[in-house]
Amino acid sequence: MSQTADIAARFAAVAPPCDFWSLRVMGSRSEHLGVTRGVIDPVALSDDFGAMVTVHAGGGLGYAATSDVSASGLARAGRDALAWANRSAGRMVAPLPVRSGAPVHHDTEDTPRVAWTAVSRGDKIARLVQQAAQLKHRDTIADWSAELSFTDEESVQATSAGDFIRQRRGIVIPGLSASASDGSETQTRTLGRGGVIRQGGLDALEDLGFWTAAPRIADEALELLAAPDCPTGAMDLLLAPDQMYIQIHESIGHPLELDRILGDERNYAGTSFVTLDMFGSYQYGSSLLNVTFDPGVAGEAASYAFDDEGMPAEKQYLIRNGLLERPLGGAFSQTRAKASGVANARACSWNRPAIDRMANLNVEAGASSFDGLVAQVENGIVMETNVSWSIDDSRNKFQFGCERARLIKNGLIGAVVKNPNYRGISATFWRNLKGLGNAATVQVLGTPTCGKGEPNQAIRVGHASPPGLFADVQVFGGG
Repeated sequence: MSQTADIAARFAAVAPPCDFWSLRVMGSRSEHLGVTRGVIDPVALSDDFGAMVTVHAGGGLGYAATSDVSASGLARAGRDALAWANRSAGRMVAPLPVRSGAPVHHDTEDTPRVAWTAVSRGDKIARLVQQAAQLKHRDTIADWSAELSFTDEESVQATSAGDFIRQRRGIVIPGLSASASDGSETQTRTLGRGGVIRQGGLDALEDLGFWTAAPRIADEALELLAAPDCPTGAMDLLLAPDQMYIQIHESIGHPLELDRILGDERNYAGTSFVTLDMFGSYQYGSSLLNVTFDPGVAGEAASYAFDDEGMPAEKQYLIRNGLLERPLGGAFSQTRAKASGVANARACSWNRPAIDRMANLNVEAGASSFDGLVAQVENGIVMETNVSWSIDDSRNKFQFGCERARLIKNGLIGAVVKNPNYRGISATFWRNLKGLGNAATVQVLGTPTCGKGEPNQAIRVGHASPPGLFADVQVFGGG
Protein backbone atom coordinates (compact mmCIF):
# COMPACT_ATOMS: atom_id res chain seq x y z
CA MET A 1 0.00 0.00 0.00
CA SER A 2 3.03 2.30 -0.24
CA GLN A 3 1.80 3.24 -3.71
CA THR A 4 -0.82 5.59 -2.23
CA ALA A 5 1.43 8.65 -2.33
CA ASP A 6 2.26 8.00 -6.01
CA ILE A 7 -1.43 7.73 -6.83
CA ALA A 8 -2.10 11.14 -5.26
CA ALA A 9 0.58 12.72 -7.45
CA ARG A 10 -0.80 10.86 -10.49
CA PHE A 11 -4.28 12.30 -9.96
CA ALA A 12 -2.98 15.85 -9.46
CA ALA A 13 -1.62 15.67 -13.02
CA VAL A 14 -5.01 14.71 -14.52
CA ALA A 15 -7.47 16.45 -12.16
CA PRO A 16 -10.38 18.24 -13.88
CA PRO A 17 -10.71 22.04 -13.84
CA CYS A 18 -12.86 22.89 -10.80
CA ASP A 19 -13.07 25.04 -7.68
CA PHE A 20 -11.66 22.32 -5.43
CA TRP A 21 -10.86 18.63 -5.58
CA SER A 22 -9.86 15.98 -3.09
CA LEU A 23 -8.62 12.44 -3.54
CA ARG A 24 -8.96 9.77 -0.86
CA VAL A 25 -7.02 6.56 -1.50
CA MET A 26 -7.78 3.66 0.81
CA GLY A 27 -6.31 0.19 1.00
CA SER A 28 -6.77 -2.67 3.45
CA ARG A 29 -5.50 -6.22 3.86
CA SER A 30 -7.30 -8.53 6.26
CA GLU A 31 -6.66 -12.00 7.65
CA HIS A 32 -9.03 -14.12 9.72
CA LEU A 33 -7.95 -17.23 11.63
CA GLY A 34 -10.25 -19.49 13.58
CA VAL A 35 -10.78 -22.84 15.27
CA THR A 36 -14.35 -24.14 15.54
CA ARG A 37 -15.17 -27.20 17.67
CA GLY A 38 -11.52 -28.24 17.50
CA VAL A 39 -11.27 -27.97 13.71
CA ILE A 40 -9.06 -25.31 12.10
CA ASP A 41 -11.16 -23.03 9.88
CA PRO A 42 -10.04 -22.12 6.36
CA VAL A 43 -7.86 -19.01 6.46
CA ALA A 44 -9.78 -16.03 5.09
CA LEU A 45 -7.77 -13.33 3.32
CA SER A 46 -8.97 -10.13 1.66
CA ASP A 47 -7.27 -7.27 -0.16
CA ASP A 48 -9.15 -4.10 -1.09
CA PHE A 49 -7.79 -0.98 -2.79
CA GLY A 50 -9.20 2.03 -4.62
CA ALA A 51 -9.77 5.77 -4.68
CA MET A 52 -12.60 8.27 -4.22
CA VAL A 53 -12.52 11.57 -6.10
CA THR A 54 -14.59 14.51 -4.81
CA VAL A 55 -15.09 17.70 -6.82
CA HIS A 56 -16.57 21.12 -5.97
CA ALA A 57 -17.64 23.18 -8.97
CA GLY A 58 -20.03 26.14 -9.25
CA GLY A 59 -21.44 25.45 -5.80
CA GLY A 60 -22.16 21.82 -6.64
CA LEU A 61 -20.56 18.63 -5.31
CA GLY A 62 -19.86 15.36 -7.06
CA TYR A 63 -17.86 12.24 -6.36
CA ALA A 64 -16.80 9.09 -8.15
CA ALA A 65 -14.92 6.00 -6.98
CA THR A 66 -12.61 3.77 -8.94
CA SER A 67 -10.47 0.70 -8.43
CA ASP A 68 -8.53 1.64 -11.58
CA VAL A 69 -5.80 3.88 -10.17
CA SER A 70 -3.95 4.31 -13.44
CA ALA A 71 -3.76 7.85 -14.84
CA SER A 72 -6.60 7.10 -17.25
CA GLY A 73 -8.76 5.53 -14.55
CA LEU A 74 -8.25 8.47 -12.19
CA ALA A 75 -8.92 10.96 -14.98
CA ARG A 76 -12.19 9.18 -15.80
CA ALA A 77 -13.27 9.31 -12.15
CA GLY A 78 -12.39 13.02 -12.07
CA ARG A 79 -14.55 13.69 -15.13
CA ASP A 80 -17.46 11.72 -13.64
CA ALA A 81 -17.19 13.60 -10.33
CA LEU A 82 -17.13 16.93 -12.18
CA ALA A 83 -20.23 15.96 -14.17
CA TRP A 84 -22.12 15.18 -10.94
CA ALA A 85 -20.92 18.45 -9.39
CA ASN A 86 -22.28 20.36 -12.40
CA ARG A 87 -25.62 18.54 -12.12
CA SER A 88 -25.92 19.35 -8.39
CA ALA A 89 -24.97 23.04 -8.77
CA GLY A 90 -27.88 25.18 -7.61
CA ARG A 91 -29.56 22.22 -5.95
CA MET A 92 -27.46 21.80 -2.79
CA VAL A 93 -29.29 21.98 0.55
CA ALA A 94 -26.48 24.13 2.00
CA PRO A 95 -23.31 25.87 0.82
CA LEU A 96 -20.21 23.71 0.66
CA PRO A 97 -17.62 24.22 3.41
CA VAL A 98 -14.83 26.51 2.25
CA ARG A 99 -11.27 25.20 2.60
CA SER A 100 -9.06 27.72 4.44
CA GLY A 101 -5.68 27.86 6.12
CA ALA A 102 -2.24 26.63 5.16
CA PRO A 103 -1.83 23.24 3.47
CA VAL A 104 -1.73 20.31 5.90
CA HIS A 105 1.05 17.73 5.71
CA HIS A 106 0.69 14.76 8.05
CA ASP A 107 2.12 11.24 7.99
CA THR A 108 1.55 8.69 10.77
CA GLU A 109 1.93 4.94 11.04
CA ASP A 110 1.21 2.71 14.02
CA THR A 111 4.22 0.87 15.41
CA PRO A 112 2.93 -1.85 17.75
CA ARG A 113 5.30 -3.58 20.14
CA VAL A 114 4.49 -6.93 18.53
CA ALA A 115 3.44 -6.69 14.89
CA TRP A 116 0.92 -9.13 13.44
CA THR A 117 3.62 -10.42 11.09
CA ALA A 118 6.13 -10.97 13.92
CA VAL A 119 4.49 -14.35 14.64
CA SER A 120 3.94 -16.86 11.85
CA ARG A 121 0.46 -17.84 10.78
CA GLY A 122 1.11 -21.39 11.89
CA ASP A 123 2.12 -20.30 15.38
CA LYS A 124 -0.94 -18.08 15.71
CA ILE A 125 -3.19 -20.96 14.67
CA ALA A 126 -1.43 -23.27 17.13
CA ARG A 127 -2.19 -20.86 19.97
CA LEU A 128 -5.84 -20.66 18.87
CA VAL A 129 -6.01 -24.47 18.95
CA GLN A 130 -4.79 -24.33 22.56
CA GLN A 131 -7.42 -21.70 23.43
CA ALA A 132 -10.16 -23.79 21.85
CA ALA A 133 -9.05 -26.87 23.80
CA GLN A 134 -9.33 -24.91 27.05
CA LEU A 135 -12.90 -23.94 26.14
CA LYS A 136 -13.92 -27.59 25.70
CA HIS A 137 -13.17 -28.97 29.14
CA ARG A 138 -16.59 -30.56 29.89
CA ASP A 139 -18.91 -32.75 27.83
CA THR A 140 -21.70 -30.21 28.30
CA ILE A 141 -19.76 -27.65 26.22
CA ALA A 142 -21.52 -28.32 22.92
CA ASP A 143 -20.08 -25.55 20.77
CA TRP A 144 -16.82 -23.62 21.13
CA SER A 145 -14.57 -21.42 19.03
CA ALA A 146 -11.49 -19.22 19.15
CA GLU A 147 -10.65 -16.68 16.46
CA LEU A 148 -8.42 -13.77 15.52
CA SER A 149 -8.84 -11.13 12.82
CA PHE A 150 -6.36 -8.48 11.74
CA THR A 151 -6.65 -5.62 9.26
CA ASP A 152 -3.78 -3.49 7.99
CA GLU A 153 -5.32 -0.24 6.76
CA GLU A 154 -3.85 2.80 5.05
CA SER A 155 -5.48 5.99 3.77
CA VAL A 156 -4.09 9.00 1.91
CA GLN A 157 -5.92 12.27 1.33
CA ALA A 158 -4.67 14.86 -1.11
CA THR A 159 -6.37 18.08 -2.22
CA SER A 160 -6.00 20.86 -4.75
CA ALA A 161 -5.16 23.12 -1.79
CA GLY A 162 -1.92 21.19 -1.29
CA ASP A 163 -2.98 18.98 1.63
CA PHE A 164 -1.40 15.54 2.01
CA ILE A 165 -2.51 13.33 4.91
CA ARG A 166 -1.39 9.72 5.28
CA GLN A 167 -2.57 7.50 8.12
CA ARG A 168 -1.87 3.81 8.63
CA ARG A 169 -3.07 1.52 11.41
CA GLY A 170 -3.58 -2.09 12.36
CA ILE A 171 -6.82 -3.44 13.83
CA VAL A 172 -6.95 -6.64 15.87
CA ILE A 173 -10.20 -8.38 16.85
CA PRO A 174 -10.10 -11.52 19.05
CA GLY A 175 -13.02 -13.79 19.83
CA LEU A 176 -13.81 -16.65 22.20
CA SER A 177 -17.14 -18.43 22.63
CA ALA A 178 -18.40 -21.43 24.60
CA SER A 179 -21.95 -22.78 24.57
CA ALA A 180 -23.07 -25.21 27.27
CA SER A 181 -26.09 -27.38 26.58
CA ASP A 182 -28.32 -29.70 28.59
CA GLY A 183 -31.44 -30.98 26.86
CA SER A 184 -33.35 -28.03 25.40
CA GLU A 185 -31.38 -25.46 27.42
CA THR A 186 -28.30 -23.74 25.97
CA GLN A 187 -26.28 -20.88 27.44
CA THR A 188 -23.42 -19.07 25.70
CA ARG A 189 -20.57 -17.05 27.18
CA THR A 190 -18.16 -15.04 25.05
CA LEU A 191 -15.24 -12.66 25.19
CA GLY A 192 -17.24 -9.47 24.73
CA ARG A 193 -19.41 -10.86 21.89
CA GLY A 194 -17.80 -8.68 19.19
CA GLY A 195 -17.11 -5.74 21.48
CA VAL A 196 -13.39 -6.47 21.94
CA ILE A 197 -11.38 -4.55 19.34
CA ARG A 198 -8.13 -2.57 19.40
CA GLN A 199 -5.82 -0.66 17.14
CA GLY A 200 -2.35 -2.11 17.31
CA GLY A 201 -0.77 -5.53 16.95
CA LEU A 202 -0.53 -8.82 18.79
CA ASP A 203 0.57 -7.03 21.96
CA ALA A 204 -3.01 -5.76 22.36
CA LEU A 205 -4.13 -9.32 23.07
CA GLU A 206 -2.20 -9.38 26.33
CA ASP A 207 -3.92 -6.20 27.51
CA LEU A 208 -7.30 -7.66 26.56
CA GLY A 209 -6.63 -10.87 28.49
CA PHE A 210 -7.28 -12.98 25.41
CA TRP A 211 -4.73 -15.71 26.11
CA THR A 212 -6.00 -16.42 29.64
CA ALA A 213 -9.78 -15.97 29.27
CA ALA A 214 -10.82 -19.35 27.84
CA PRO A 215 -11.15 -21.34 31.11
CA ARG A 216 -13.20 -18.55 32.73
CA ILE A 217 -15.52 -18.30 29.72
CA ALA A 218 -16.16 -22.06 29.72
CA ASP A 219 -16.78 -22.11 33.47
CA GLU A 220 -19.23 -19.19 33.22
CA ALA A 221 -21.15 -20.91 30.40
CA LEU A 222 -21.56 -23.98 32.62
CA GLU A 223 -22.52 -21.76 35.57
CA LEU A 224 -25.23 -20.06 33.49
CA LEU A 225 -26.66 -23.42 32.47
CA ALA A 226 -27.40 -24.22 36.12
CA ALA A 227 -28.47 -20.69 37.14
CA PRO A 228 -32.06 -19.52 37.74
CA ASP A 229 -33.71 -16.96 35.46
CA CYS A 230 -33.25 -13.27 36.06
CA PRO A 231 -36.00 -11.80 38.28
CA THR A 232 -38.46 -9.17 37.08
CA GLY A 233 -39.01 -5.76 38.62
CA ALA A 234 -37.72 -2.21 39.04
CA MET A 235 -34.28 -2.12 40.68
CA ASP A 236 -30.82 -0.61 40.55
CA LEU A 237 -28.87 -1.72 37.48
CA LEU A 238 -25.06 -1.85 37.37
CA LEU A 239 -23.77 -2.22 33.81
CA ALA A 240 -20.30 -3.63 33.25
CA PRO A 241 -18.17 -1.81 30.63
CA ASP A 242 -18.85 -4.53 28.04
CA GLN A 243 -22.55 -3.64 28.25
CA MET A 244 -22.05 0.09 28.77
CA TYR A 245 -20.35 0.35 25.38
CA ILE A 246 -23.44 -0.75 23.44
CA GLN A 247 -25.70 1.38 25.67
CA ILE A 248 -23.53 4.40 24.80
CA HIS A 249 -23.49 3.43 21.14
CA GLU A 250 -27.24 3.04 20.67
CA SER A 251 -28.72 5.62 23.05
CA ILE A 252 -26.11 8.41 22.89
CA GLY A 253 -24.02 7.91 19.76
CA HIS A 254 -26.69 7.37 17.12
CA PRO A 255 -29.12 9.97 18.51
CA LEU A 256 -26.38 12.64 18.37
CA GLU A 257 -25.39 12.09 14.73
CA LEU A 258 -26.09 15.42 13.09
CA ASP A 259 -27.11 14.09 9.68
CA ARG A 260 -29.64 11.83 11.42
CA ILE A 261 -31.00 14.81 13.37
CA LEU A 262 -31.34 16.61 10.02
CA GLY A 263 -33.34 13.67 8.65
CA ASP A 264 -30.84 11.97 6.35
CA GLU A 265 -31.30 8.47 7.85
CA ARG A 266 -35.09 8.68 8.09
CA ASN A 267 -35.98 6.02 5.52
CA TYR A 268 -33.19 3.62 6.46
CA ALA A 269 -32.27 3.58 10.15
CA GLY A 270 -34.64 6.18 11.56
CA THR A 271 -34.33 9.67 12.99
CA SER A 272 -33.50 10.92 16.50
CA PHE A 273 -35.44 12.19 19.47
CA VAL A 274 -32.76 14.91 19.70
CA THR A 275 -33.48 18.21 17.93
CA LEU A 276 -31.17 21.11 17.13
CA ASP A 277 -32.71 23.39 19.75
CA MET A 278 -31.70 20.97 22.55
CA PHE A 279 -27.98 21.72 22.27
CA GLY A 280 -26.83 23.98 25.07
CA SER A 281 -29.95 23.50 27.19
CA TYR A 282 -31.09 19.86 27.33
CA GLN A 283 -30.28 17.76 30.40
CA TYR A 284 -29.38 14.46 28.73
CA GLY A 285 -28.18 12.75 31.89
CA SER A 286 -27.38 13.26 35.54
CA SER A 287 -24.55 15.60 36.53
CA LEU A 288 -22.23 12.55 36.59
CA LEU A 289 -22.49 12.05 32.83
CA ASN A 290 -19.61 13.37 30.74
CA VAL A 291 -19.35 12.06 27.17
CA THR A 292 -16.49 12.90 24.86
CA PHE A 293 -15.63 12.48 21.22
CA ASP A 294 -11.96 11.55 21.59
CA PRO A 295 -10.13 10.17 18.54
CA GLY A 296 -6.79 10.56 20.34
CA VAL A 297 -7.04 7.59 22.75
CA ALA A 298 -4.16 5.22 22.04
CA GLY A 299 -5.35 1.80 20.91
CA GLU A 300 -9.05 2.64 20.71
CA ALA A 301 -10.78 1.35 17.59
CA ALA A 302 -11.41 4.69 15.87
CA SER A 303 -8.40 6.78 16.82
CA TYR A 304 -7.13 9.10 14.08
CA ALA A 305 -5.56 12.52 13.59
CA PHE A 306 -7.75 13.67 10.67
CA ASP A 307 -11.16 12.52 9.51
CA ASP A 308 -11.86 11.37 5.94
CA GLU A 309 -12.49 14.92 4.78
CA GLY A 310 -9.16 16.11 6.14
CA MET A 311 -10.48 17.90 9.22
CA PRO A 312 -8.17 17.82 12.28
CA ALA A 313 -9.62 15.68 15.07
CA GLU A 314 -9.46 16.65 18.72
CA LYS A 315 -11.21 15.77 21.95
CA GLN A 316 -14.58 17.50 22.36
CA TYR A 317 -17.28 17.23 25.02
CA LEU A 318 -20.67 16.21 23.62
CA ILE A 319 -22.29 16.03 27.06
CA ARG A 320 -20.77 17.83 30.04
CA ASN A 321 -22.13 17.35 33.57
CA GLY A 322 -25.24 15.89 31.96
CA LEU A 323 -25.87 18.90 29.69
CA LEU A 324 -26.04 18.33 25.93
CA GLU A 325 -23.41 20.53 24.24
CA ARG A 326 -22.45 19.33 20.77
CA PRO A 327 -23.60 16.91 18.03
CA LEU A 328 -21.60 14.37 16.04
CA GLY A 329 -21.44 16.25 12.76
CA GLY A 330 -18.67 16.77 10.21
CA ALA A 331 -17.88 19.90 8.22
CA PHE A 332 -20.79 19.78 5.74
CA SER A 333 -23.41 18.96 8.38
CA GLN A 334 -22.07 21.78 10.55
CA THR A 335 -22.47 24.23 7.67
CA ARG A 336 -25.93 22.90 6.89
CA ALA A 337 -27.17 23.05 10.50
CA LYS A 338 -25.24 26.21 11.44
CA ALA A 339 -24.00 24.28 14.47
CA SER A 340 -20.65 23.26 15.88
CA GLY A 341 -19.62 19.62 15.56
CA VAL A 342 -16.54 17.42 15.43
CA ALA A 343 -14.18 15.90 12.86
CA ASN A 344 -16.17 12.72 12.28
CA ALA A 345 -16.84 12.53 8.54
CA ARG A 346 -15.79 8.94 7.90
CA ALA A 347 -16.07 6.33 5.15
CA CYS A 348 -15.79 2.55 5.49
CA SER A 349 -13.94 2.14 2.21
CA TRP A 350 -12.67 3.87 -0.94
CA ASN A 351 -16.03 3.29 -2.68
CA ARG A 352 -18.15 5.16 -0.13
CA PRO A 353 -18.46 8.90 0.59
CA ALA A 354 -17.66 10.18 4.07
CA ILE A 355 -20.73 10.71 6.28
CA ASP A 356 -21.28 11.64 9.93
CA ARG A 357 -20.18 8.70 12.08
CA MET A 358 -19.29 7.92 15.62
CA ALA A 359 -15.56 7.48 16.19
CA ASN A 360 -14.27 7.10 19.74
CA LEU A 361 -17.27 8.01 21.86
CA ASN A 362 -16.40 7.65 25.53
CA VAL A 363 -17.98 8.07 28.96
CA GLU A 364 -15.44 9.77 31.21
CA ALA A 365 -14.55 8.04 34.47
CA GLY A 366 -16.23 8.84 37.76
CA ALA A 367 -14.96 8.50 41.31
CA SER A 368 -16.03 5.04 42.55
CA SER A 369 -14.31 1.69 42.64
CA PHE A 370 -16.34 -1.27 41.39
CA ASP A 371 -16.85 -2.43 44.99
CA GLY A 372 -17.90 1.11 45.89
CA LEU A 373 -20.63 1.01 43.24
CA VAL A 374 -21.86 -2.36 44.49
CA ALA A 375 -21.90 -1.05 48.06
CA GLN A 376 -24.45 1.62 47.06
CA VAL A 377 -27.03 -0.99 46.01
CA GLU A 378 -29.64 -2.42 48.38
CA ASN A 379 -31.61 -4.28 45.73
CA GLY A 380 -30.19 -4.59 42.24
CA ILE A 381 -28.33 -6.50 39.60
CA VAL A 382 -25.08 -6.27 37.64
CA MET A 383 -25.22 -7.26 33.96
CA GLU A 384 -22.37 -8.17 31.62
CA THR A 385 -21.87 -8.57 27.86
CA ASN A 386 -24.55 -7.62 25.38
CA VAL A 387 -26.38 -10.38 23.55
CA SER A 388 -29.35 -8.56 21.98
CA TRP A 389 -30.73 -5.08 21.49
CA SER A 390 -33.77 -3.31 20.11
CA ILE A 391 -34.35 0.43 19.81
CA ASP A 392 -37.10 2.45 18.16
CA ASP A 393 -36.79 4.64 15.05
CA SER A 394 -36.08 7.78 17.08
CA ARG A 395 -33.36 6.05 19.12
CA ASN A 396 -35.37 6.59 22.27
CA LYS A 397 -37.15 3.50 23.66
CA PHE A 398 -34.80 0.53 23.97
CA GLN A 399 -34.45 -3.02 25.26
CA PHE A 400 -31.20 -4.92 25.84
CA GLY A 401 -30.37 -8.50 26.77
CA CYS A 402 -27.11 -9.63 28.36
CA GLU A 403 -25.19 -12.90 28.65
CA ARG A 404 -24.72 -12.94 32.41
CA ALA A 405 -25.94 -11.20 35.56
CA ARG A 406 -25.43 -11.35 39.30
CA LEU A 407 -27.88 -10.20 41.94
CA ILE A 408 -26.88 -7.52 44.45
CA LYS A 409 -28.40 -7.44 47.95
CA ASN A 410 -27.47 -4.99 50.68
CA GLY A 411 -24.23 -3.98 49.01
CA LEU A 412 -23.02 -7.51 48.28
CA ILE A 413 -22.89 -9.46 45.02
CA GLY A 414 -24.83 -12.70 45.19
CA ALA A 415 -26.09 -15.45 42.88
CA VAL A 416 -25.60 -15.65 39.13
CA VAL A 417 -28.81 -15.46 37.05
CA LYS A 418 -29.32 -16.15 33.35
CA ASN A 419 -31.26 -14.50 30.50
CA PRO A 420 -31.11 -10.98 32.00
CA ASN A 421 -32.81 -8.11 30.17
CA TYR A 422 -33.67 -4.48 30.83
CA ARG A 423 -35.58 -1.72 29.11
CA GLY A 424 -35.76 2.05 29.27
CA ILE A 425 -36.04 5.37 27.44
CA SER A 426 -32.91 7.21 26.33
CA ALA A 427 -34.35 10.57 27.26
CA THR A 428 -34.68 9.54 30.91
CA PHE A 429 -32.39 6.53 31.41
CA TRP A 430 -29.18 8.58 31.62
CA ARG A 431 -30.74 10.99 34.11
CA ASN A 432 -30.98 8.03 36.49
CA LEU A 433 -27.20 7.55 36.40
CA LYS A 434 -26.10 7.61 40.05
CA GLY A 435 -22.58 6.17 39.97
CA LEU A 436 -19.60 5.72 37.64
CA GLY A 437 -16.44 3.71 38.13
CA ASN A 438 -13.09 5.42 38.47
CA ALA A 439 -10.23 5.41 35.94
CA ALA A 440 -9.03 1.98 37.14
CA THR A 441 -12.36 0.43 36.06
CA VAL A 442 -12.42 1.87 32.52
CA GLN A 443 -12.26 -0.62 29.65
CA VAL A 444 -11.54 0.29 26.02
CA LEU A 445 -14.00 -1.58 23.80
CA GLY A 446 -15.98 -0.94 20.62
CA THR A 447 -17.58 -2.51 17.59
CA PRO A 448 -16.19 -3.37 14.15
CA THR A 449 -19.52 -3.29 12.32
CA CYS A 450 -21.60 -0.19 13.05
CA GLY A 451 -23.99 0.09 10.11
CA LYS A 452 -25.37 3.29 8.64
CA GLY A 453 -26.03 5.04 5.32
CA GLU A 454 -27.37 4.16 1.88
CA PRO A 455 -25.57 2.30 0.41
CA ASN A 456 -24.70 0.77 3.76
CA GLN A 457 -21.37 1.41 5.44
CA ALA A 458 -20.12 -0.86 8.25
CA ILE A 459 -17.42 0.92 10.20
CA ARG A 460 -15.34 0.57 13.37
CA VAL A 461 -16.35 2.55 16.44
CA GLY A 462 -14.57 2.78 19.80
CA HIS A 463 -16.18 3.14 23.22
CA ALA A 464 -14.25 3.47 26.47
CA SER A 465 -16.29 3.41 29.66
CA PRO A 466 -16.28 2.55 33.34
CA PRO A 467 -19.15 0.54 34.84
CA GLY A 468 -22.29 2.63 35.37
CA LEU A 469 -24.93 2.41 38.09
CA PHE A 470 -28.52 3.37 37.23
CA ALA A 471 -31.54 3.73 39.54
CA ASP A 472 -35.06 2.41 39.04
CA VAL A 473 -34.61 0.35 35.86
CA GLN A 474 -37.13 -2.19 34.59
CA VAL A 475 -35.37 -5.57 34.65
CA PHE A 476 -36.85 -8.86 33.46
CA GLY A 477 -35.87 -12.44 32.65
CA GLY A 478 -36.50 -14.81 29.79
CA GLY A 479 -34.48 -16.00 26.81
